[in-house]
Amino acid sequence: MPKIRLRHSIAVTAAALLLTACASAGEEGGSASGPADDETALADRLTQIEDAVETWIASSTITEAHAAAEAAANLVVGPNGPGYGDRDRDGAIRGDTDLGLLPGLDGTPDGIAFTAAANPCVERDVLGGSWDDPAAAWEQMLMAIDEWEPANNTMPTLASHPMRIVGWSTFTIESDSLDDAHEYGGHAQLHVAVSMSALDC
Repeated sequence: MPKIRLRHSIAVTAAALLLTACASAGEEGGSASGPADDETALADRLTQIEDAVETWIASSTITEAHAAAEAAANLVVGPNGPGYGDRDRDGAIRGDTDLGLLPGLDGTPDGIAFTAAANPCVERDVLGGSWDDPAAAWEQMLMAIDEWEPANNTMPTLASHPMRIVGWSTFTIESDSLDDAHEYGGHAQLHVAVSMSALDC
């Protein structure tokens, strides 16, 4: 399978965002809700991602692994994030959602984790720090993915554990090896666990 590179999607998605009106945070289920609701929404999304990763690890074919990895990545980035959509090019979008876990390329919508970031562990481990420049944050992820090789694991350079899940998803979709897919899914599972533990900080 040819390598999939996500960098071009920044320009495409950013252009689309300029042509469409962005919904308000309240309309997207963002900061208009209270802290308890925000944390529930975050827990629910992380559970969805966990379920996708568990399906990925348990997959019996590479096609199943690709589909589950796609779902996990889409649930992280959302429709305004890089690479969202039919990542494995099989004609279907898994992990279809109206709102990403992380902010969009231009910062809108905020993303489910952003409204729960009063918790310092969510800010550190899920968001991975400041989102003052969302395009730059996503570009860092895309560079780490582009530079990754089996002998050069660049994922630890990303402070956001959900971004690392997107990386392992990308490597899975680029691979034709079920053994590799299961190994990459195991890495993703570790980052799901760190993200979920942030809720109890």
